[in-house]
Amino acid sequence: MKKMILNILLGVLIFLLAVVIVWALISSGKIREYTDEDSISDKFVMEINGANQGFFINGRDIDNPILLLISSGPGTDDYFLTERFDDMHLDDIFTVVYWDYRGMGIAYDSDIDPASITTEVLIEDTRAVTDYLKKRFEREKIYVMGFSGGTHIGLMAAEKYPEDYYAYIGMAQVVTDSTERDKLMYEFMKDEFTRRGDKSRLKKLDELVTFEGDEMHCKDWYDFVYLLHEAGGGTTHNETELTGITIPIIMSHCYTISEKIKFIRGMKMYRTTTLDSELENFDYREDKTEFEIPIFFLSGEYDYNCPWPLVEGYCDKITAPDKGFYLIKDAAHSPLWENANDSFEAMREILEKTYER
Repeated sequence: MKKMILNILLGVLIFLLAVVIVWALISSGKIREYTDEDSISDKFVMEINGANQGFFINGRDIDNPILLLISSGPGTDDYFLTERFDDMHLDDIFTVVYWDYRGMGIAYDSDIDPASITTEVLIEDTRAVTDYLKKRFEREKIYVMGFSGGTHIGLMAAEKYPEDYYAYIGMAQVVTDSTERDKLMYEFMKDEFTRRGDKSRLKKLDELVTFEGDEMHCKDWYDFVYLLHEAGGGTTHNETELTGITIPIIMSHCYTISEKIKFIRGMKMYRTTTLDSELENFDYREDKTEFEIPIFFLSGEYDYNCPWPLVEGYCDKITAPDKGFYLIKDAAHSPLWENANDSFEAMREILEKTYER
């Protein structure tokens, strides 16, 4: 009898696994669609500035202002979050352009040389993509929004080409690559694991860092960030990388199976680019504080991947025609999706302040 029950349970598990695999394999690749007459739902790859660039475009009214959203990572496509959190309705007031820049996401190209992907190249790609969008939608300016690793590119493009943009919005803004950031992450994790009484993870945390006086050094960045997810301060609040990122990507229907493979290959490739080595030992509080356009930031209250106290402090140092910092409640690293309503209100306020009709 016991053996029969175990066989039944095994059969059920195999069946469920088969369902998951089939579900992942039948991905249609379709994106969010609308019934509105003037709406837009477009997904495509085209060559711009000598390389493939990928686009997911959603908007309920093509007369709304254009928002170019620069993907995170660098090298990580974020559209799956829009599919997962379907109450994210920023496309009510913007035509939102999710951009997969060269070598990543649906724009992945196995022939691309990782050494050719530099900060300067991606800034110029941003300008070229901006020109394409301005021409296609007949606009003089658009909005640019960087997300996490994409904030490097967006911030620099806004600084170099202010005439192209109404404003820059940094969501989960990267501020500095320093022990100051790592220490904030460490303290958040230590406090959280102590609150939970989680001795096992506290031990893992202490094994990942060393101290030299007041200086703290992280031994393995990827393990450190993985633990941050377990503390609730990662990509989405209170979710691990597995439940918050990996499984949603596998189960998403906005990518075909071949696009999911490209997604993964692009993420891995971006760890070997020239860009990856260029984005080390920086501090934007020292050399990127003066801007000719309005600058705004959105951070989740549990975001310690890009710790929000650093972002708020950076905002205070900036000189710009207008600026603002929005702390989004009940969210970690991805406030636009995790708390769609509060993020929407913040974005609508930014729009009302800056849009020239």
